[in-house]
Amino acid sequence: MKCPYCAEPNTQVVDTRENEDGDTVRRRRRCLVCDKRFTTYERVELQLPLVVKKNGSRTEYDRDKLKASMMLALRKRPVTMDSVDAALDRIEERLVTLGEREVASDRIGELVIRELKKLDKVAYIRFASVYRNFEDLDEFSDAIREVKKPRTRRTP
Repeated sequence: MKCPYCAEPNTQVVDTRENEDGDTVRRRRRCLVCDKRFTTYERVELQLPLVVKKNGSRTEYDRDKLKASMMLALRKRPVTMDSVDAALDRIEERLVTLGEREVASDRIGELVIRELKKLDKVAYIRFASVYRNFEDLDEFSDAIREVKKPRTRRTP
């Protein structure tokens, strides 16, 4: 690791610590030439597949773009950012475990719909109406019936 102060390639690790989750390693380093100290972080880089769009073009997976789509559906809904991040983590985990180098955007959309259905029913309907291109009220009604919980009757 090069020293950020003098660009010397020879540095020494002084201290190493893992964060609480165990997914990041923090290293304190000392430059052997200028004797200044600095910190580096080491984390796993996931190899996510390329996204194949409907028109056949390929693009890199973009978590921020996916998050923006979800946030649009979740606008003014009582869902925490931690819940959204956890849903994104589950989607990414699923994409990695597929073991494929490319994945169709439709498949990602279905993963998003599944997560939104768990997070918030209104957001699910919002996203599904755009994603599945609802064209009439019957399609909305079908989607609403799909998420609507049957009410249990109380017996007297």
